[in-house]
Amino acid sequence: MILSLIKKEFLLEFRQKSTIGGVLVYVIGTIFVSALCFKGRLDKPTWNALFWVITLYTSVTISGKSFLKETGGQALYNYLHYSPTQFIISKTIYNMVFMLALSFITFFFYAFFIKNEVENLGLFFVVLTLASTGLAAILSLMSAIASKANGNFAIMSILSFPVLMPLILVVIRISKQAVDGIEWAGVGFSFIGILVALNVLTIALSFLLFPYLWRD
Repeated sequence: MILSLIKKEFLLEFRQKSTIGGVLVYVIGTIFVSALCFKGRLDKPTWNALFWVITLYTSVTISGKSFLKETGGQALYNYLHYSPTQFIISKTIYNMVFMLALSFITFFFYAFFIKNEVENLGLFFVVLTLASTGLAAILSLMSAIASKANGNFAIMSILSFPVLMPLILVVIRISKQAVDGIEWAGVGFSFIGILVALNVLTIALSFLLFPYLWRD
């Protein structure tokens, strides 16, 4: 059932090619304009900060709207045919996969148009994976909560901000180590543990809270 729901999400998403195209145009356009403005002369802290700003806004655009379109007759259909656990798992996994793919696409174009300042690519990709899945999980839950407030996107953004900040602060700190080329022996693995813990905590909260939202 979960795989069927995930497949349904992908089919619905790729039927609306304008949505995917719009996100890709936004990502590539933002990176290209940044490259023109800075002319490839970014120091490492600025490079790192700009990358995560673009990634954050992309995740809000994609994952933040996942539940806001589940209203009216569609919401009633989902309520009658699916269990809340299956539904939230499928939504979260779909958003994680989609966000992870977009994050790597963002990195590719960012490195192509601006420059690849990352010296420890292995560490950076680990951080990128954990950050993308964490952002998707948090925004999926916040979108589910906001959908019960008449689907207000502004409410979702306000609710997400204080929850996203700890994740973003940890991500920026670890990714800065990757950009600076710190070897694995000198990496603060406690921060990676915090990222993993945040992901697990968010998924656990989704399992606990979503059934109550589902009944409403």
